[in-house]
Amino acid sequence: MQQPGVGPVTALAFVLTIGPVSRFPNGKKVVSYLGLNPSEESSAGRQRLGAISKQGNSMMRYLLTEAAQTAARFDPEWRRDYQRLKFRRHSAVAKVAIARKLAVRLYWKLREAAQPVPSARMQGSPVTPVAGESLSSY
Repeated sequence: MQQPGVGPVTALAFVLTIGPVSRFPNGKKVVSYLGLNPSEESSAGRQRLGAISKQGNSMMRYLLTEAAQTAARFDPEWRRDYQRLKFRRHSAVAKVAIARKLAVRLYWKLREAAQPVPSARMQGSPVTPVAGESLSSY
């Protein structure tokens, strides 16, 4: 919920939809899992990228596009990207592009939060924990 536009419902839905973040090695896989990646039609060496694949959870896509609209209002960088894409393409395409960007950012924030925090050692404390030793050796 640290990201502008993402509330408790979107954050919870994202965490529950993604599951353990270790399943996904990078943001591209998350975007593909959610169905926000472009579909592809290839033939004879030509590649045509079409609309989004819609292979993932439709509710999560909806929540991300709604959150992306709000995020584009508050974040000046995303507003600039949204306006540029809206001018070049269409507003719906721009919303989905910002939603994809938001999904990748949420994935990396979630992955960062899932990293184990190294335990702090006080100066002068033993490297190995004393609690694991048995008292019978004394």
